[in-house]
Amino acid sequence: MTNPVRIQQEDFSQDAEIAALKAVSKRIGGIATFLGCARDFSEGRDVSEIGFEAYGSMALAEMNKLRSEAIARFSLLEARIVHRVTNVRAGDNIVFIAAAAEHRAAAFDACRWIIDELKQRVPIWKKETTPQGESWVTQHP
Repeated sequence: MTNPVRIQQEDFSQDAEIAALKAVSKRIGGIATFLGCARDFSEGRDVSEIGFEAYGSMALAEMNKLRSEAIARFSLLEARIVHRVTNVRAGDNIVFIAAAAEHRAAAFDACRWIIDELKQRVPIWKKETTPQGESWVTQHP
């Protein structure tokens, strides 16, 4: 089974991630997922490509911390976080988060909390390529 928290260049399989999650416990009653995908439009501009970079060891450590905090905070049975660091085009996968709990409410709450915290805390940056040139995106919506 792959590490539940990863930063990688290659794409990921949602099915494989969910199968790995389900293999942890038969008590899982609900799994909530978030899939972040690249858009072709941002802030009124066409976007042809988005590049992601991370402060590797620090980003991975913070993602592991997020996972541990979410498991404790929401009484999760398991959680997985995968983020790509590469150049992507519209429609490509960027980030996958899955939270598994005995009941759906905890899974939903945890999944949303993880992505919101990831955007605030994890040192991963994105650079958009547009017809006007390249620009780093600083806000975390």
